[in-house]
Amino acid sequence: MKKIVNTIIFLLLMQIIYAQNSVDNILSSVTKNNKTLIANAQFVEARKLEYKTGISPEDPKIEYDYLIGSPVGAGNQTDFSVTQSIDFPTSYFSKKKMANQQIAKTELELNAMRQNILLETKTNCFSLIYLNKKQAELKRRVTQVSQVYEGYQIKMKNGEATILDVNKAQLLLLNLKTELALNESEIKRTSSELTELNGGIAVILPDTIYPITPAVPDFIQMDSLIEANDVIVKIFSKDKDISSAKLKVTKGLALPKIEAGYHSQAILGQKYQGAHLGFSIPLWQNKNTIKTEKANLLFSDLRISEHRTEHFYENQQLYEKYAVLKNTLSEYNKIFSTINNTELLNKLLKSGNISSIEYFMELSYFYSAYDSYLKAENEYNQSIATLYKYQL
Repeated sequence: MKKIVNTIIFLLLMQIIYAQNSVDNILSSVTKNNKTLIANAQFVEARKLEYKTGISPEDPKIEYDYLIGSPVGAGNQTDFSVTQSIDFPTSYFSKKKMANQQIAKTELELNAMRQNILLETKTNCFSLIYLNKKQAELKRRVTQVSQVYEGYQIKMKNGEATILDVNKAQLLLLNLKTELALNESEIKRTSSELTELNGGIAVILPDTIYPITPAVPDFIQMDSLIEANDVIVKIFSKDKDISSAKLKVTKGLALPKIEAGYHSQAILGQKYQGAHLGFSIPLWQNKNTIKTEKANLLFSDLRISEHRTEHFYENQQLYEKYAVLKNTLSEYNKIFSTINNTELLNKLLKSGNISSIEYFMELSYFYSAYDSYLKAENEYNQSIATLYKYQL
């Protein structure tokens, strides 16, 4: 007996490890093959090049004028100049810093998208495990009720049962077969969703056991872990850094521009040449831009605070749901580990201790309870996956 128990435990552990590897392999495959992630990775590369454009000084300017004098004796005039216009020197450092912050933000946005897609993939995997497990249970029920139905048909021929008994068994069997077909349809639909997430490459997940879930600490610690790794907060923080860098750029652009170069002029056989130096006077072009960027910086601070408050209550609701499901699942496990109502009901029915009505009512009640258990088990695993979304 001990060897049998050890063998069963070993096989269950192997199934759990296989399920763990299966889900992890699917997540890895989706990371590589998902069309949205591939497209957005290319988009990020394009944005990187865009942000690096325009942070260097303007191109140099070359001018040449050849002016014909009138009357003829007035002579011709030639003007030639090469000039370079530059913003106030500190603004280039600020522009480069702002570009780096913008690039970092696009990478965080890609990471946020990846987390959402991988969470959707993981919850779909868990849904498929739930459906597979339910399918196996429904097949067992169809087999069981088919035997009861066939037994009642024989009894009716022998005058030991009525047509009502046969009809009850037939109706329950029909309902189970319909549920089995609908569940099979859901398996195909969920598999198709996983295939779509995997870039069109077929995903096969026949598992009926969930992977091992990570330990969930108390809410305060869990919330701290989520917030410390919250990619949305990081994106908003980058927005704040970008606003801060943009404010410095704006202040730099509000300072005079410098223009320097070479200028030569020739007229009537005489030539003049020398340096060209100029300054722009910032009076109207950048009016109110500094005030605008200060307002944007304040908005970034407020948005971070708003998100943290909103996210705290989202985490709290999700954690409370997890805690309720954990307790519910624990109670179900205690009950179903000690009883097997279907076997007991079959024995009572065969011995004549219960009527067909009582049998089918109790059987339906047990089926309903077990379905609730399977659903709670799925929601429990999905709630943990959502809590640990930041690890994806």
